[in-house]
Amino acid sequence: MKSTNARALTYAALATVVFAASAAMAARPSRAARDQSEATPQQNQWEWTTPDPASIPAGPLGDSIRLGLNIFRDTPHYAAKHTGDKVSCSDCHLQNGTAAYASPMVGLPGLFPMYRERSGRVVTFADRINECMTRSENGRPFPSRSPELIGLIAYIQWLSQGWPTGKSFPTRGLVKLPAALHGDLANGAKIYAAQCAVCHQTNGAGIPPNFPPLWGPTSFNDGAGMSHVSEMARFVQHAMPQTHPGSLSAQQAYDVSAYIDSKPRPKFDKQYSIY
Repeated sequence: MKSTNARALTYAALATVVFAASAAMAARPSRAARDQSEATPQQNQWEWTTPDPASIPAGPLGDSIRLGLNIFRDTPHYAAKHTGDKVSCSDCHLQNGTAAYASPMVGLPGLFPMYRERSGRVVTFADRINECMTRSENGRPFPSRSPELIGLIAYIQWLSQGWPTGKSFPTRGLVKLPAALHGDLANGAKIYAAQCAVCHQTNGAGIPPNFPPLWGPTSFNDGAGMSHVSEMARFVQHAMPQTHPGSLSAQQAYDVSAYIDSKPRPKFDKQYSIY
C-alpha cells in the first residue's frame, strides 16, 4: 500500500513538472517574436534626424563647427590655401553631407581608424579628409592642427550626434549598379548636351560654387573617386540631373559618366600618394 501511494505521489509530481514546463513554453514568445522584441529598442536607438544649424553652440567649439560647415559648403573659398580646384565637399556629399546614397558623412568619424585599400594602410579620419583634399580638391593636405581640418572634423562629429559610434549609416556610400555595364561615349555626349550642359556648361567648367566643373583645369584630378566611371555613374544615376534626380537609367548614367571621364583633367600629385 505504501508502495502504491509512493508511486502515485511520484506520478503526480512528474505531471506537475511537465504541466509547468508546458505552460512556460506556451507563454514564452517565439524566436521570431523575441528577435523582433529585441530589435525594436535597438532600431529606435539608431534613429537619426538632421541637426539644425541653429543648435550649433556658441563659443570656440561652435565657431569651429561653423567653420567646418562653411568649408563643406564652399571649400575653395573657406579653405583657399589648400584647394587647387573649384569643387566643394557638398558637390559630392549632397545636402551638406546628409543626403542618402550621396556619400553621407553621418557616423563616419566613429568608423575610423580603418584600413584603406587605396593607400594600403590603416588611416585616421583626418587622413581620409586629406585624401579628399589631395584628390577631389586637387590641393594639399591640411596640417594636423590646422583650424580647417579641426573644423571639418568638428562639423562632421556634430552632424553625427545621436548616431552610435562604430555603426555604419544605412544609406552610406552610393547606390549599386550592374557590374557589366560599358559606356557609350557617343550616347553619353548626347545625354550631356541634353541633361547636363545647362548647369555644367558645354566646356565642363560649371558655374562654381553652384555647379562644379566636371573636367578641365579647375576640376577634380584623376586620383579622385569621381574620376572612375563606375563611381561617377553610381552618383549620377541616383542624384542627377538636379531637376529630375534618378531619371537616368543605369546605362545612361554609365554613358554620360564615360563621356565626362574621357575629358582632360589635372593629374594626381604623386607626392601625396600616402593619401
